[in-house]
Amino acid sequence: MKIAVIGGTGLIGSQVVRDLNAAGHEAVPHSKSTGVDIISGQGLDEAVAGADVVVNLTNSPTFDEASLAFFQTSMDNLLAAAQKGGVGHFVVLSIVGVDQVPELDYYRAKALQEKILAAGPVPYSIVRATQFMDFMDAVLSWTADADTVRLPATPIQPIASKDVAAAVAEVAAGAPLNGIRNIAGPEIYPLDELGRITLSHKGDSRTVVTDPTAGMFAAVKGDVLTDKNARLAPTSYAEWLS
Repeated sequence: MKIAVIGGTGLIGSQVVRDLNAAGHEAVPHSKSTGVDIISGQGLDEAVAGADVVVNLTNSPTFDEASLAFFQTSMDNLLAAAQKGGVGHFVVLSIVGVDQVPELDYYRAKALQEKILAAGPVPYSIVRATQFMDFMDAVLSWTADADTVRLPATPIQPIASKDVAAAVAEVAAGAPLNGIRNIAGPEIYPLDELGRITLSHKGDSRTVVTDPTAGMFAAVKGDVLTDKNARLAPTSYAEWLS
C-alpha cells in the first residue's frame, strides 16, 4: 500500500515510515521540511494524492489552549484533502485516558482531534498510547532545581517509542478499526518512583520529592493514564534505560 505519513520526520513518524517500508509498503514522510503545511494547507493535496492510507502524527507546537485551534484546523484540512484524494483509511496517534483529564488543555485538544476524526468522512483508526519513556527527561525538567525534582505519585505505564511506532504501523497496514486501540508499556509505576529510577540510572544525585501539586501530571486523577487491558508492548523501562 501507499501510505502518507504526515509528521513523518519526527520521533514516532520516522520509525513508522521505517517499519512500514520494511514490511513492503510505500510509506512517504511529509512535514514542513518537505513542503507540507497542515495549517495553511500548502502541499496537502499533493501529499495524500494516490495514498491508500494517511497516518497523522503531527503535534501542536504548544500544550496550552492554542492547541485546540491547531488540532481543529489541521484535522479539517487533512480530512478534506484525504476525502478529495479518495483515501480509504485515516490513522491518528492519541493518548490513553485523554478524555479523562479535561483540566489539561492539551488533552482536551487531543480529545477534540479524536472527535473530529470519528465524525469525519474517512474510515479511521485511533491508536491511544500511554506515556512515552522517551519523554521522562522532559518530565523531570519541569519541576527540577539544583537539588530536587518534585513529582506527583500519578500512576504511569511507560511505553518505548519504538513499540508505539510498531503498533501504529500495524494498524495503518490493516483494515480501519473505526474505533480505538489502546497500547501500553508492560509495567505501571508511580511517577515519583519512575523519577527515582531514572535519576539513579543516570547517576544523578538529586532527590525526588513526592508532591501531589507538581507539574502537568498533578491534574490527573487516579489511574486514568494506565490500562491493564491494553495491548502490552514488550519493552520494559529497565530494558529501555539500558
